[in-house]
Amino acid sequence: MSASPPSPPAGRVAWPDAARRAAFDAWLAAQAQAHALLPDSLRPASADASFRRYLRIDDARGRSLVVMDAPPDREDCRPFVAVQALMRAAGLRVPEILAWDEARGFMLLSDLGARTAIERLDERDPQAAHGWYLQAVDILIDWQKASRAGVLPPYDEALLRRELQLFPDWYVARHRAVALDAAQQATLSGAFDAIVAQNLAAPQVFVHRDYMMRNLMVGPEGRLGVLDFQDAVFGPITYDIASLMRDAFISWEEDFVIDLTVRYWERARKAGLLGSASESGWGADFGEFYRAVDWMALQRHLKVAGIFARITLRDGKPRYLQDAPRFIAYVRATCARYRELAPLLRLIDRIEGTQAATGYAFGRV
Repeated sequence: MSASPPSPPAGRVAWPDAARRAAFDAWLAAQAQAHALLPDSLRPASADASFRRYLRIDDARGRSLVVMDAPPDREDCRPFVAVQALMRAAGLRVPEILAWDEARGFMLLSDLGARTAIERLDERDPQAAHGWYLQAVDILIDWQKASRAGVLPPYDEALLRRELQLFPDWYVARHRAVALDAAQQATLSGAFDAIVAQNLAAPQVFVHRDYMMRNLMVGPEGRLGVLDFQDAVFGPITYDIASLMRDAFISWEEDFVIDLTVRYWERARKAGLLGSASESGWGADFGEFYRAVDWMALQRHLKVAGIFARITLRDGKPRYLQDAPRFIAYVRATCARYRELAPLLRLIDRIEGTQAATGYAFGRV
């Protein structure tokens, strides 16, 4: 085993072992010559929930660039490269790939900016946020208009079910330490069947799969750029708008969510993305579309609660699980809105040790 290098000073880059650091230094030396980089300016930029991390570096012309460090035994950069090309062709602002060492997992990218869109938002001021969300909606429509089958992996029943299973496996059993009895397992299984059936009925488009303000970067003149798209698939049109409006890291009042979802629906309908009224009815009835978004969001929230528990318990990144209560609140609100989800709501309350509100929810059913 290679010896770990000493811990660097604050602001400097740490490496997991000496061998990877040596490989990176050799790669960076070549890139420094080709792109006039200033190696001494290398510094941490950000990390995500995967084993990927990002570094920032300056060049001799005063620009900053981004280095992706993705260990090839942990991360496959090929999907990132493929989706970047699709998004660029669709007119989206995405990082330009300047250099890529596929064998060693290093990539040099253009820098879309140091501030994410979520940093511009304040839950107490939805009016100021409105314009940012309208721009995000327009970007999403452009991405979906480029959709075609057979290009990206399918977001099919098998994948939907694998994602849902993260909730009982990691959130319930590992995080909450709750063992479900046979009746409770049947309740969860029935709810999963209904969620999957509802979501598979949606028209199919390109899906970013983590489309939210934290993954949109503010660039020159306020133009948003798109990041973290390497897990894109071909699947339900409802997924990305659900991800955007029911965010992992910021929450909005229902009237704000409905307003932006209506605007998305109008644009999607005009672009022909929702099919004919005879195919789904969603292009003619916003209520039906909003119901479908709710059910897609429910799948995402259950999945992400499981993912955040796994990241915390397996990968040692506890900050993600701190946002789990937001997701459980989303799950409970959706279950309270639809009568057929009442058994799931009671089960969630049992898992969380909370008491369901007395009465009935006469919302969308």
